[in-house]
Amino acid sequence: MKKELINKAQDLRSHGFTTGEIADELNVSIDTARWLTLQKTTEEKNDAPLDFAINWENLGGNSTRLKFVSGALSDIALSHGEADVVVGIAVSGVPFATMMADFLDEVSENRTSLAVFHPNKHRKDKKSDSGEGAISGNFGSVNGKKVVIVDDVITSGNTVKEVIHSVKENGGDPIVVTVLIDKAGLSEIDSVPIESLVKVTRLG
Repeated sequence: MKKELINKAQDLRSHGFTTGEIADELNVSIDTARWLTLQKTTEEKNDAPLDFAINWENLGGNSTRLKFVSGALSDIALSHGEADVVVGIAVSGVPFATMMADFLDEVSENRTSLAVFHPNKHRKDKKSDSGEGAISGNFGSVNGKKVVIVDDVITSGNTVKEVIHSVKENGGDPIVVTVLIDKAGLSEIDSVPIESLVKVTRLG
């Protein structure tokens, strides 16, 4: 498995992916993605960061399965109240957010729109930015809206913290973060509840 991850990471790097994009694509931490791209050979090594690689291609490659999982995430989100906007964290949170906005729109009295957040870790030139990502101007606004934030996997919680801050800075009210898998075992970030379909707990 480690050899396969090293090969995938190095292939993504050769196609111009940033370390953050590689981490998202392989569902590993930034530290693990960095380690994978720095390996000179594909021989087994024992000094890799402690992490769990998540492979959900059986889900991601099937729109019917994505729809069912998005329905489950929507049901979880509704337990925190109705939302006006669903914010998907690029890249992998966007398919869930799109389908969730559709689900929530059907059960809500108000229209539920879609917004997209581009995290800082995807930026190639980090010298000139503020250290935070941004909400795309091409989709729904969060200003004055109740917001559900969606991603596929929480690894450290840093990206979720970034998007919560951005939503608040843009006048939104984040009511819950929903994710497919929580590798960090978090219950909340900045007083915003974290809800996941699967929590990964590391023993020892």
